[in-house]
Amino acid sequence: MSTVRATLPFLSVERETPSFRVFGREALAFARQAALLCRDLSATHAEHAKHGDDVVVLLHGLFATAGVLRPLRRSIERESGAHTAWFSYAPGPGVETLARRLSSLIDRLPAGVRIHLVGHSVGGLVARLFVQELGGHDRVVQTISVAAPFRGTRHARLMPGPAGRDISPGSALLERLERTAHRASSVPHLSIASACDSVVTESALFAYGDRMIVEHCGHNGLLYDPAVLSIIGRRIRGVRVC
Repeated sequence: MSTVRATLPFLSVERETPSFRVFGREALAFARQAALLCRDLSATHAEHAKHGDDVVVLLHGLFATAGVLRPLRRSIERESGAHTAWFSYAPGPGVETLARRLSSLIDRLPAGVRIHLVGHSVGGLVARLFVQELGGHDRVVQTISVAAPFRGTRHARLMPGPAGRDISPGSALLERLERTAHRASSVPHLSIASACDSVVTESALFAYGDRMIVEHCGHNGLLYDPAVLSIIGRRIRGVRVC
């Protein structure tokens, strides 16, 4: 299991040099994702949820599908009793386009449910844009990002379409997200970042909210790390009982 440490606001991440252990865990994570990519391609809307129930909407990253989040989804359902919802998308669409798709999915959720957004990589940006600019603060009770490129990544030039532009360091989208964070200050946020992330080359810690850094674990390995799954499950339970 990895080591997790909390950070104070606005501290930078002290990055580790990836070890053979980290490379091995990332290789296993890629293999696991390859087996799950063909799963959960259709959207689901937690039709059985009712007023007062918790619904966790899961948002995957680029070059993935909602299927790669299946272990996280099952852990959330088991640990918190919450319902889950998701949608899959092909690589290329920008963060704003995906936030509008998220808005459409949330419009179909039963009235009166408590919505939590959990996003991996680009999915974390989508979650924050939705609550800050598309009125999501009215229904969302919290957001959680896992390895989200809030400061961008130097690998963005290798990524297709608007998504690549959005996650370039210093992009207009990233600057806007930071500038408008106060608009949804009523929606708690938790950033979970890897200390040795080779995909997100800049900071994965949002300018607002709580922060946790996971050591000895890479960008994709975070999705399957028992400590991360436990943190997310506890966070959802904690908000639910407050």
